[in-house]
Amino acid sequence: MRLCNFIVRDAIIPSLSATVPPSEARDPAVVGRVKEAVVREMVESLHAAGHFREPDVNGIVQAVMRREQLGTTGIGRNIAIPHSRHPAVDRLIGTLALSREGLPFDSLDGEPVYVFVLLVSPQDRPGDHLRALEAVVRAMRNDDFVRQLRACQTQEEIWALLENAAPGW
Repeated sequence: MRLCNFIVRDAIIPSLSATVPPSEARDPAVVGRVKEAVVREMVESLHAAGHFREPDVNGIVQAVMRREQLGTTGIGRNIAIPHSRHPAVDRLIGTLALSREGLPFDSLDGEPVYVFVLLVSPQDRPGDHLRALEAVVRAMRNDDFVRQLRACQTQEEIWALLENAAPGW
């Protein structure tokens, strides 16, 4: 499975609007608000791209945030993969977002996150969900790919990188 198989081109966010002053990056209340703001912006981008109805936005955000309470999806190395399953979608979808300054996300290594990949899949398709998580992790292990990704400035540049990435990235 390749990232371009489930990332929604029109939902890619080249620069998240969320920011945090460095002095507040360790405040747990601030981190919680940042996490929800990032997830909401990404879910809303999928909605704007036509992948589910407006009334489903809050439910999907809540589902992803419930998943975050089980354990952070900030996997380290400046990457986070927030995800959940939800009945509002009939197939696996995702989006990718970049933060230029980096955001606190309770990452396992305590470092800020620059690359976010959000996944939402149907409740009855756990295999697709796991394969997508595996594809994201595999791609994000490639330092060259992540460096190129973080250098992208536009949705088009990000999409071109995803399309041209070698299988297994």
